[in-house]
Amino acid sequence: MNRELTQKLHNDYIKASRLTSSITHGIFLLLIIAALIVVLMNDWTIIPIYIAGAVWILSFIIFTYVVPSYEYRSFSFEVFDEELEIQSGIWFRSNVLIPMNRVQHVEVGSGPIMRKYKLASLTVVTAAKQHEISGLHQSNAEALKLQIGELAKVDELHD
Repeated sequence: MNRELTQKLHNDYIKASRLTSSITHGIFLLLIIAALIVVLMNDWTIIPIYIAGAVWILSFIIFTYVVPSYEYRSFSFEVFDEELEIQSGIWFRSNVLIPMNRVQHVEVGSGPIMRKYKLASLTVVTAAKQHEISGLHQSNAEALKLQIGELAKVDELHD
């Protein structure tokens, strides 16, 4: 179906994704520094450290600045009366249509970085697979959870 999917992720998704990538790359930088210390202490060749550093720089640029923007722009979804449609993918585009009668339950969750930006992820669970919409504002995620639950006639369980 070639319908226009109008719902997007929250703008702060890019910031949260960049912060997550920066933290991950910081950990890898510490590992490269530790490897450099070991190499220098044992008088080994430093060429692998140069290669690791170059890969780290390239990875940092791509996954901290390029990928989050493209993910944000390429992700869209829409909730219809009979189905949920999710379109995603940077290189390989995916368009998933989830019939409401197949939805078993809907979950909302968020980690510490997403909570910092008041974001949450919505997970729609079917018998076959889990479909995640990550990067919604918390209030929107809760509203979507109730809307999808109502459309799918899912009983909401309070934790």
